[in-house]
Amino acid sequence: MPSPPRVIVVGGGLAGLVAARHLAGGGIDVAVLERRDTVGGRVRTLERDGYRFDRGFQVLFTGYPAVQRELDREALELRRFAPGATVAGPDGRSTLADPLREPETIPATLSSPSVSVGDALRVARLWWDLRRTDPSALFAGHDATIDAFLRERGFSRRFVEDFLAPFYGGITLDRSLSTSSRVFEYTFKTLAAGEIAVPAAGMEAIPTQLADRVREVDGRIETGVTVESVSGAAGDSSGVGGRGSDESVGGRRSDAGVTVETDAGTVAADAVVVSTDPPSARELTGVDAIPTDARGCVTQYYSLPAGIDLETGRRLLLNATEQGPNHVVPHSAVAPASAPGNVTLISATYLGERTERDEELAALTRRTLESWYPDRRFDGLETVHTARVPFAQFAQPPGFFEGLPDARDPAGPVYLAGDSTRWSSIQGAMESGRQAAKAVIDDLSG
Repeated sequence: MPSPPRVIVVGGGLAGLVAARHLAGGGIDVAVLERRDTVGGRVRTLERDGYRFDRGFQVLFTGYPAVQRELDREALELRRFAPGATVAGPDGRSTLADPLREPETIPATLSSPSVSVGDALRVARLWWDLRRTDPSALFAGHDATIDAFLRERGFSRRFVEDFLAPFYGGITLDRSLSTSSRVFEYTFKTLAAGEIAVPAAGMEAIPTQLADRVREVDGRIETGVTVESVSGAAGDSSGVGGRGSDESVGGRRSDAGVTVETDAGTVAADAVVVSTDPPSARELTGVDAIPTDARGCVTQYYSLPAGIDLETGRRLLLNATEQGPNHVVPHSAVAPASAPGNVTLISATYLGERTERDEELAALTRRTLESWYPDRRFDGLETVHTARVPFAQFAQPPGFFEGLPDARDPAGPVYLAGDSTRWSSIQGAMESGRQAAKAVIDDLSG
């Protein structure tokens, strides 16, 4: 009996782990090479002194199709945020909740200065329109900025600026709402159908579970291995790649194999899936269509004396102004195991690559909280961790989707996986892994 094809997956993030699982499940001999000591890519959790700090503000949308397909959500012991948010600004704090899930919050929501009855009706109409739409069709439709889309739907500027700008600023790292409206529609539909949650053990529990599933189907994961170059039958893949450059008339890709150079030696394989961060993937494959314009953020975690309640009811705290952090998260209220029992853990996220020192950002957070809670002092606010994430997402302006690379774009038997082939999200990353694995299996068996 001939030995099964051998495939190397470069990168142990969500996309690479999903690809490896599907490849191994399809009878392929798979090895994942990850340069860090742990898997996860951009989804990581630091455990220190009884705290759990995710790398920036990260959450799981349970309504994502890939999440429902690839993850055992029950095993993750998800801790859920309350739907909606608390909006804070010069006019005080107000609650905007989901009236369909929490009917008792309707009076409080409608009394908020940030939302009108008309806005509430427009939200309901948008929810109704999108719930009947196939998610896969959303990226094929009309595209505009999120801001232009909301104007077309008639939402008030107050509602957009107070609520949607900071809320989607947290999702897209773009408070100006210049991101593609397709991203808005997809995530809005997902939020209407599911919840926002975090695993009890932190977001790294997601790639940890995916890695366990790779091993369950006899896939191998090797950490601490840096891939330096990838070259295939059509030539060095660090040159210019392109769809079709490595295909025969029959549509099958070359079967001459591929060579992977690592800091531990040379590895030969029948195919390689490159699932690294976008800049590294572009360098390894030579595919110029891989997006590398970055959106970053800075998330600071703070401890407060136990018993302090921000009175958000497990909701995000959104900044209605552009002064201070975009949003504040009550971590220990949502996931008590994220902090020692004698403290309250919160975080504040600033969009972009902030130049302020850590202590300057902490002082700004303190002043912001005291403006939102004028009857309190936050002298006990102590910075316990700062996560600066210069590349959290790639920019997604209107029309970005049509320019993204395909899994088969690199030259030779080299494939792409990663959210840069779909859209910047957990959904995009995991779906890309599945699609890349399918492409490899189809080509190797064709």
